[in-house]
Amino acid sequence: MRSAALLVAFLAGLSAAPVEAREAVEASAPTSLAVTLYRDPDRGADDAMNREWPRGFAMITETRTVTLPPGQSTIRFTGVAEGMVAVSAIVTGLPGGTIEKNRNADLLSPAALVDGTLGNRVTITRTNPATGEAMAEEAVVRTRADGGLVLQTAAGFEAVRCSGLPETLTFDRVPAGLSAQPVFSVETRDPSGGTYTVELTYLAWGFDWQAHYVATLEEPGRDDTVKLRLMSWLTLLNDNGQSFPDAALQVVAGRLNVVSDFQGLADPPEARPLRLTCYPLGSTAAGTPIDYPLPPAPAPPPPPMAARESIVVTGMRQADLAAAPAMKAVEEALGDLKLYRVPEPVTVAAKSLKQVAFLDQEGVEGRLLYTARCTPWDAGPEALPAGMLLATVNDKQHGLGMALPMGGVTVFEPTSFGEQLVAEERVRDYAEGQEVELALGTSSQVFAHCERLSEAGPAAPAPRAEMRLTLSNANRTAARVRIVLGPAGGGQIRGLPNTRVKDGEVIVDVAIPGNGRREITWTAGDADGA
Repeated sequence: MRSAALLVAFLAGLSAAPVEAREAVEASAPTSLAVTLYRDPDRGADDAMNREWPRGFAMITETRTVTLPPGQSTIRFTGVAEGMVAVSAIVTGLPGGTIEKNRNADLLSPAALVDGTLGNRVTITRTNPATGEAMAEEAVVRTRADGGLVLQTAAGFEAVRCSGLPETLTFDRVPAGLSAQPVFSVETRDPSGGTYTVELTYLAWGFDWQAHYVATLEEPGRDDTVKLRLMSWLTLLNDNGQSFPDAALQVVAGRLNVVSDFQGLADPPEARPLRLTCYPLGSTAAGTPIDYPLPPAPAPPPPPMAARESIVVTGMRQADLAAAPAMKAVEEALGDLKLYRVPEPVTVAAKSLKQVAFLDQEGVEGRLLYTARCTPWDAGPEALPAGMLLATVNDKQHGLGMALPMGGVTVFEPTSFGEQLVAEERVRDYAEGQEVELALGTSSQVFAHCERLSEAGPAAPAPRAEMRLTLSNANRTAARVRIVLGPAGGGQIRGLPNTRVKDGEVIVDVAIPGNGRREITWTAGDADGA
């Protein structure tokens, strides 16, 4: 009985205790910003960025100041990214820590403004049809925005914009809790109060980035060697409606294991439109005396990219491309990933693309290779043009030696008419030390004729075949050809020395003299030597 009495007394004390008022405090605008961009983890090397629906994300750190009163208060961070993943947010620098986190659901919009003023007075200004004079009077909002807008005036109840005359509503104030920018808020407690510098860090949806390389071939060297200038640009995409001015910018290359649905967790706030409904004239018994046509359907929203600024540096004049970039991103290690840090503050504008240089290497050494495929299933009646590759090694000896993130490559070659486009290609991520190969299309000087000289009986599951490849080179200089002989493990190759396995296929490199031909024969058989 005693414990029950104590419990009743305790509950009574709670009900009698005054509820502490929570004062809302606005944090300052960010005094510094840091933005780290991560690529869409599901986008492959052959996939370009989806400019209409980017699926990458960013980690954003904002430094702000806040002045807290004594006791418990609500801090509002206005202007966060609309794609903010609120559950990821961390606020540091508060003496009392964070008690509760919230994300506002409504942005300032016509519908939210009407709903927030329900039951309060507004001013409606209309044009007198007889005199053409604008007349203003007070009215009270009596309905929510989702059911049309009905006002109560001195003349009674009426639906707005049903008279066919221009009408304007004026609101004395913005309802509490509404903002034109997304708002994130936290509850905190500070016994003494004071001014503090705090950091808000969070993940946000709706970003992406990719690299694009511009390779300009120089004059060929000895044999099949060439030198080239390789420039690269980081293309940054921000699909959010918020800009991040003068931000410390980083991008992270590599594939992350992301298990969270950032798109679903972001749940961006909504700016609801105001849909006005006019009620029928007449009475419910007699019906409407005038056959009014149905209102036209609302116009479709503009495409998401309509307001986006596109900056395509690779479309500039070659004279502009030849100039060295003003600043370049610097590579750093981030565990098994690579981080590229832009050395100067940049603005990541809303609904925009931005390009930042991160690579400008002259004198990169490479070589030109021709490729031909010849397996028992590739034999044909005529010679075909050989493919062309620009090959190099991503190391310091060849003029590189840094991580190369995936993206597009545009290759130019100097001619007597200026630099001309040679090829466009997409490349995967290349780590330091790996071989890099770019496809340059097909050759008009080197041809390959693949023939099968013998046929085995139909009962043999993996027949042995005598193969011949005839190579011709119309160039004045020697050409090196890489012959692809089939998948590794698919059968043994006999009579052809120096074969090796690359990217899962058996290959061999051979040389053809200038203005010459070469015939190569071998035997392709099954794995057990049949």
